[in-house]
Amino acid sequence: MSLTIRPVTPEDRAEWSRLWDAYLAFYGLTRGPEVHDVTWARILDPGEEMFSLLAEQDGRVIGLANYLLHKSFWDIEPRCYLNDLYVDPDVRGSGAGRALIEALSAHAKDLGAVSTYWLTAEDNAPARGLYDTLAEKTPFVHYRKV
Repeated sequence: MSLTIRPVTPEDRAEWSRLWDAYLAFYGLTRGPEVHDVTWARILDPGEEMFSLLAEQDGRVIGLANYLLHKSFWDIEPRCYLNDLYVDPDVRGSGAGRALIEALSAHAKDLGAVSTYWLTAEDNAPARGLYDTLAEKTPFVHYRKV
């Protein structure tokens, strides 16, 4: 089986939306068409530091990674935040998740990022099993105020 990681193109909108919707559903979330439209436009806009990669296996789109660069008070260089990572359930364990993280991390380094980081649900054991092999788990606790 051949695995390819590549940036999205304008023609990928339907597959990207399918995967992003599946990712959101995994966490019990939805986003309306206006959020899809704005997010997609940002990803395609070269003036925005928002990106998306797709994993393709034998011509079938099976995964995505959405990420962005942002400034920090602690570094001169930007940091990369992996916002969304999703691989179709029937091909998990194929190496697509690892390949997506490796590719986006390399892209972030090429853009001058000092580090790449992400969050996941505490009970997401399969993902955490992968993440434990790729990065250092930090001791920080995540808070959110809306």
